[in-house]
Amino acid sequence: MTISVGDKLPKATLVKATANGPEAVDSEDYFKGRRVALFAVPGAFTPTCSAKHLPGFVDKEAELKGKGIDEVACTAVNDPFVMSAWAKSADADGITMLADGNGDFAEAIGLTMDGSKFGLGKRSQRYSMVVNDGVVEQLNVEAPGEFKVSTAEHMLASI
Repeated sequence: MTISVGDKLPKATLVKATANGPEAVDSEDYFKGRRVALFAVPGAFTPTCSAKHLPGFVDKEAELKGKGIDEVACTAVNDPFVMSAWAKSADADGITMLADGNGDFAEAIGLTMDGSKFGLGKRSQRYSMVVNDGVVEQLNVEAPGEFKVSTAEHMLASI
């Protein structure tokens, strides 16, 4: 079942890289009591993700926060070290990178894709969502191969 607007996010463990090494992030705790703009990409360092998706949220972070977003976060089916390196290479200091290394979060919300024909295996679909106190307030899932509704600009226009 794919998650929908009004649904509570399921409990899952994501991982972020910290100065002290990888740190487990419980999804229930992370999203509790705040409004988070979360976007997902099929993979760090992949063309559209690196050229458009992440840079768009970096550029629009302040505007999103000006509209009541407490934090902007990115997730992908990559390990926390790759996510951290990607953030550094993109000057994405203000974006929280949440690694979904095994794809458990993407699977729990029903937004996986099969990237096997490209050697990528199971990945997250491209999407963005606003999560308010653990509940999906806005959900923008891209059609395969598209990059329109999951952009920071689209999210801003929809808040």
